[in-house]
Amino acid sequence: MANLATSMLLCLSLSMSYYLQAFHAMAHEWPGGGSTRFYDFKVQTLTVTKLCNTKEIVTINRMFPGPVIYAQEDDRIIVKVTNVTPYNATIHWHGVRQKLSCWFDGPSYITQCPIQAGQTFTYEFTLVKQKGTFFWHAHVSWLRATAHGAIVVYPKTGIPYPFKQPYEEHIVILGEYWLRDVVQLERQVLASGGAAPPADAFTINGHPGPNYNCSRNDVYRIEVVPGKTYLLRLINAGLNMENFFAIAYHNLTVVEVDAEYTKSFTTDSVMLGPGQTMNVLVTADRPIGKYSMAMGPYMSAQNVSFQNISAIAYFHYLGAAPNCLSLPAKLPRFNDSLAVMTVMDGLRSLNPVDVPKEIDASLFVTVGLNINKCQSKTPRWNCQGTNNGTFAASMNNISFVNPTVSVLEAYYKKIGGHFTEDFPDSPLKFYDFVNGAPNNAPNNTQATNGTRTKVLEYGSRVQVIFQDTGTVTTENHPIHLHGYSFYVVGYGTGNFNPQTADFNLIDPPYMNTIGVPVGGWAAIQFVADNPGVWFMHCHLDIHQSWGLGAVLIVENGKGELETLPHPPADLPRC
Repeated sequence: MANLATSMLLCLSLSMSYYLQAFHAMAHEWPGGGSTRFYDFKVQTLTVTKLCNTKEIVTINRMFPGPVIYAQEDDRIIVKVTNVTPYNATIHWHGVRQKLSCWFDGPSYITQCPIQAGQTFTYEFTLVKQKGTFFWHAHVSWLRATAHGAIVVYPKTGIPYPFKQPYEEHIVILGEYWLRDVVQLERQVLASGGAAPPADAFTINGHPGPNYNCSRNDVYRIEVVPGKTYLLRLINAGLNMENFFAIAYHNLTVVEVDAEYTKSFTTDSVMLGPGQTMNVLVTADRPIGKYSMAMGPYMSAQNVSFQNISAIAYFHYLGAAPNCLSLPAKLPRFNDSLAVMTVMDGLRSLNPVDVPKEIDASLFVTVGLNINKCQSKTPRWNCQGTNNGTFAASMNNISFVNPTVSVLEAYYKKIGGHFTEDFPDSPLKFYDFVNGAPNNAPNNTQATNGTRTKVLEYGSRVQVIFQDTGTVTTENHPIHLHGYSFYVVGYGTGNFNPQTADFNLIDPPYMNTIGVPVGGWAAIQFVADNPGVWFMHCHLDIHQSWGLGAVLIVENGKGELETLPHPPADLPRC
């Protein structure tokens, strides 16, 4: 506290003119409900200088992060995307449930072929009964690293937040930055058979902050009025790392996760995996000063190199000198899984929910990494994984392979040979997944490759148990399901045991991306009431590239409102 008091005195040594620079950004006016909003996205390269290096990055409209989509619950969104780069591109609208609009979901080779250089595709979807913080991002290769942006959906006119109206709202996007071209990087990593290198920097709204080379002035800041409460819309758009976030000497009150309200609870730090969003309230109730907002690593896997330098932004009180020292934020240790579980324990839906009483389709899905045997004639260059093998990843030991035509198009047009409908409901073998994985001699850590799908009847009540495995290393996996949100009815450490598992069937959180605990399990439930082809995958991009994913096909129901519409005329061709 002595350091805090000293810093406060330094920060209060101000001229009167600085006090007169009053800061009060007007909150965005909430748009009218049920309207149509048009956006024009151009996939373009932008030359940026960061970390002492200048390079071209792929962006939308030459903005990094990209443009914000503002809307209101039940609005229709139309986004014309024109690709003027040499790279393939698609855009995924993360968390948007795409009710009867599967063609516009965006994952490449799942619901569409990529938008090729010089081509245009128009996405159209309605935010049916959805509000909160979402984000959009590229869903081809690793372009999400720089092609991403927020989607802010306000409640309908006249409907307030279920918490006190904040003085201001701010979008805070957590990201990772590479000096290398990320498309080439993915190709090189896959060709090597080895692990991905860590990012060169973490970023907050595209800014690394003063801990990195040549970045003392490359810092994001929020100017705050003492005594006021702010809503921060946190988004993790990073590629391969999960991250802790904290503000020095300030508490965070969680009020929304994955665009669904929660019962409010207060913590000193939060963890977001890639693909997760979280709204937190922060009150500027500390002495006038400049406080660090810090983003650091959460690495639950063993023997993995990672970036351990925190990105820093400033929570800057009005009245504090511009040059005063910032007070450091205290983040949990990089492997503090208890801090992660503590926040997860606090997540509850705002109101009691209607969880399915009976289950029609039950899946038990193992998630984890594999080591495949080296098949290369140049193992020194192509088999750099553990035991001179190649890294892979899988669900139920099936490593997903992208087809050459999108699964949705092949399914809709009944084009054979591109996928099978035999994704298993459970792994072929049950064993001690966490502690008894087959990674000792004679080891068999091989995955089976395939484009396998699981078909669900319309209206079926689905439960999925995700089980982490220790075949290579146990690890927290952020699993994202397209086209749906789901109730997280349970989670725990160790192997799932139905006799001892504790389920919350009263007020479980409603999410679209769940961190399956390191060396543990998570149980989700949802009703399959949205026909189409939906990707279920790990949102760590290196794991997705290695095959940690599967596809759920939800069949049509009865009538027009339960039937997948025909494809749009401008659907890209492969």
